[in-house]
Amino acid sequence: MIINCLIIDDEPLAINVIKNHIKEIDNIKVIDTFNSAIDALNFMKSNTVDLLFLDINMPLLDGLDFIKSLDKKPMIVITTAYSEYAIKTYELEVLDYLMKPISFPRFLKAVNRAFKELNSNLTSNLKVAKRAHIFIKVDKKKMQKIYLDEILIIESLRDYLKITTISNKYIIHSTLSSFTEKLPSNNFIRIHRSFTIAIDKIEAVQGNSVEIDGIKYVIGRSYIEHVKNRILQ
Repeated sequence: MIINCLIIDDEPLAINVIKNHIKEIDNIKVIDTFNSAIDALNFMKSNTVDLLFLDINMPLLDGLDFIKSLDKKPMIVITTAYSEYAIKTYELEVLDYLMKPISFPRFLKAVNRAFKELNSNLTSNLKVAKRAHIFIKVDKKKMQKIYLDEILIIESLRDYLKITTISNKYIIHSTLSSFTEKLPSNNFIRIHRSFTIAIDKIEAVQGNSVEIDGIKYVIGRSYIEHVKNRILQ
């Protein structure tokens, strides 16, 4: 993972200090530097930036107004010689506030915070993206989303199914065979002509039955060998 950063400061010497610090750290890259916040704003309209190192006192557009003008904020580390803006910048949800002259240990701490934040966001997005779901028709007009990891058991009621989840129960018009085929076979298994269950929700196996949420469900004779091989492997 590479962090693409932008340095915005009207002092060339301050830019060089940050660039030299960055050279000592892996997986962070300076994609450009700007002496003007307005020029940086135009650049960001067509380029992806993960992290900004931003001065506050700049001509035409200062750092605070620059932050307020952003529709989509990257991570922002303030780099300034003035301490009086700290409260205002934290209200704008900046990642860190560095006082000039910026020492390398303090700079490294800010960069590590950026890596931690980026990792946290990536993990969170991955979890959301991976959470599988299906939609079931619960009445003539309503399609209900159900997350697969919340399903406990699907029970056949002739031409209907009762789907029991962690928090709800739903009755839908379907057959157990057709519904089971739509579910991932590594997570669900049919144990009886009347039951399909979530494998990871099994709490116990006793004789020819499994227990889910404190309720025992019988394993059918024709399913028992396959079921036990799967759930006890």
